Amino acid sequence: MTTMGGLIILLSSFLCLLLALAVIKILHKLWWTPIRIQKVMALQGIKGPSYRFIYGNTKEISNMKKEVMGRPHILSHDIFSVVQPHVHSWTNIYGKNYLQWHGSKAQLVITEPELCKEILNNKDKAYCKREPESFLKKLLGDGLVTTAEGEKWAKMRKLTTHAFHGESLKVSF
Repeated sequence: MTTMGGLIILLSSFLCLLLALAVIKILHKLWWTPIRIQKVMALQGIKGPSYRFIYGNTKEISNMKKEVMGRPHILSHDIFSVVQPHVHSWTNIYGKNYLQWHGSKAQLVITEPELCKEILNNKDKAYCKREPESFLKKLLGDGLVTTAEGEKWAKMRKLTTHAFHGESLKVSF
């Protein structure tokens, strides 16, 4: 009987240890890492709306979009504040480059034209393309927009540049 009691204690201790490790891993991912990223970015001068546990800034973004869509719109060329109200608002508050949160994932929003140009040129190969979601890859294929890089990207770019050249686009009747 004592061996059975010892086995139950050992098994329950093991389950408690697994539960504790799972809680620590979840807290590390959902709390410790985002707070650490936010502090490191703030030390570099990049501020943004503060991280909210689990959902990040998604509720704020959703509320801003609902508020804008609920108001009547006048005909105007200022469409950015309607389409992306959170970006419009936060660039006014935090500057042209700021940090926002999609769940527990940090997103660095860059609206400064020179930095955008540097990132899009990517001559040093410092910014790799992110693998798209599987459904998006099936929808868009393997092309310029999605995952093509290197020689394949250069070849596709050359073909599309030729296809969209002014002479090619002229309508001939």
